[in-house]
Amino acid sequence: MSRRLALVTLLILLAGAFLALGFWLRRGQRAGGPLPQEAYVWQRSWGPEVRKAVEGSEGLAGLVALAAEVDLSTRPPLMTEVEIDKAALRSTGKPVGLAIRIGRFSRPEPNRLADDPEAVRLLAGLARQIAARARAQGLEPREIQLDYDCPESRLDEYPLLVKAVKEAVRPLPVTITALPVWLRRRRDFARLAAAADGFVLQVHSLAVPRRFDAAFLLCDPAAAKQAVEAAARFHSPFQVALPTYGYVVAFDQAGKVIGLSAEGPLLSWPRSAAVRVARSDPKAMARLVREWTADRPAELAGILWYRLPNTADRLNWPWPALRAVMNGRTPRRELRADSRSPEPDLVEIDLVNTGEEDAPWPTPVAMDWNGAPLLAADGLAGYRLTRGGERGILLRRENTAWDRLLRPGDRRQVAWLRFAGQARVQTVLPPP
Repeated sequence: MSRRLALVTLLILLAGAFLALGFWLRRGQRAGGPLPQEAYVWQRSWGPEVRKAVEGSEGLAGLVALAAEVDLSTRPPLMTEVEIDKAALRSTGKPVGLAIRIGRFSRPEPNRLADDPEAVRLLAGLARQIAARARAQGLEPREIQLDYDCPESRLDEYPLLVKAVKEAVRPLPVTITALPVWLRRRRDFARLAAAADGFVLQVHSLAVPRRFDAAFLLCDPAAAKQAVEAAARFHSPFQVALPTYGYVVAFDQAGKVIGLSAEGPLLSWPRSAAVRVARSDPKAMARLVREWTADRPAELAGILWYRLPNTADRLNWPWPALRAVMNGRTPRRELRADSRSPEPDLVEIDLVNTGEEDAPWPTPVAMDWNGAPLLAADGLAGYRLTRGGERGILLRRENTAWDRLLRPGDRRQVAWLRFAGQARVQTVLPPP
């Protein structure tokens, strides 16, 4: 009886060992420790804010700059190069990749690449030209990156383009961006990953909501982790792209989407439109950084942030927030009210953002005082003043999606109060 029990126990242990081995083989090799982190410079026009952001990009291991856009829905394809500042990029001393954005930006469906050798030839020539111009201006690119909106059903033809571009820019590496849905077509994506010298898994996008009260999510952390594990099974090195940006979405009175806006000129929508903002979640992205730092597939070679912050951005994270998230830490939020008296009977109230992330304008802001009677007061920066008792005032503000938030380091005067003599003002902000 004891021999039979021992045999059964041995069989159970062997079965468990085989299961564990199968799980290990399926899961692949693991890695830990800090990941290299880079950022996209994804502007079509380089102004002083972009140059300053590039020159101040400390802590990033590299940059990938948008170098050209191609519209495949025209014949021949419409190609637009971006006048990027090679000197600014060169001054960072960082490796720099040059990206070509390829898409179908108008209605007509483009031909299959396999049936359009002229389009493939033009795209390969554009890549060669971009690399040559960069070198002529003293910038040796690290890679050419293809950001192609390839339909999932046409992945089988994408390697044709990758091989043509590689031949045109040889020996410069050619990488691609990839969507999680592509991973479902295992055979086609395996051929595509093998043709490229690496890929960037883009786990962020905005699924336009169908109604005003629907949830907004630019990056689902659980889905991002699953996608990274799935991508690792192709045994090719890759980076994962995470979001720092935001969108403004407008709805009509029936709750249907009528517009979408990111950075750039403000759009004109009807006054009746309801507007919501979808922003990247720093807390969730910091958690992903921590988790991948502790444990990740060995194939995950780095994080690529979309995109590099600059001072002109309204919806993108500020630099202090990105720096905190890169370290796996939720940005610190800290807003205070300061009182100052430039004259004995005048008190001015400032809001100061001493935190690491953008702060919404607080409302209501309560002020009360002791001392001399109040003679006059007014709200500034969009605040309106209402009395809150004999010795109290409330500042209220109608915040909108177009408001520029208080950036880290911002100081804005929001009120002044004139008294008949000396007075002491106490200001209380609402909870965040």
